[in-house]
Amino acid sequence: MNLALILAAGLALAVILIYNQLVRLRNLAKEGWSGIDVQLKRRADLVPNLVSTVKAYASHEKSLFEEVTRIRSEALRPHTVEEQGETEAALTQSLKKLLVVAEAYPELKANSNFLALQNELSSIENTLQKARRYYNGTVRELNTKIETFPQNLIAKLFSFQKESFFSLSSETERSTPEIDL
Repeated sequence: MNLALILAAGLALAVILIYNQLVRLRNLAKEGWSGIDVQLKRRADLVPNLVSTVKAYASHEKSLFEEVTRIRSEALRPHTVEEQGETEAALTQSLKKLLVVAEAYPELKANSNFLALQNELSSIENTLQKARRYYNGTVRELNTKIETFPQNLIAKLFSFQKESFFSLSSETERSTPEIDL
C-alpha cells in the first residue's frame, strides 16, 4: 500500500515537473518571438525615413520606393513565423536594392541623416540576429522536450505543440543588407 502511494506521488511529481518545464520553454519561445517582433517593427519604422532620404536624391527610382513601401506594409501585418520569415526576406532584399541605389549618389552617402539611418539599420540588424538566435535556441529546446520520452507523453496529454523556427528561405536572403559607411 505504501509503495503504491509512493509510486503514485513520484509519478505525479514527475508529471508536474515535466509540465512546468514545457510551460517555461513555451513562454521563453513566446518571449523570444516578442524580441524578434520588436526589432522587426523598429526596422520597418526605419524604412520610411530611408526611402524619403534616398528619394530626395534619386527621384527617378519610383518603382523601387513603391516596392520597399509595399513590402514594409506587408511586414507590419501579423503572420505565422514562416510567413514572417518570407516577408522579412523580401524586405531585406528591397533594402539591399535601396542601398545599392544610394551607392550611386556620393552626396547622399555623405548626408549625415542618411549615415545615421544606415548606422541605425546596422544596429537593428545585429540586434535582430541575436533575437533570432535566442528564439531559435529556445524553440529547439522546446521541440526537443516535446519529442523526447517521457516528456512527449506529457506534451501530448496537455496539447503542447512544436514551434516553428524563424528562418529565411535562401542563402542570399540570409545575409544582412550591406552597409557601406
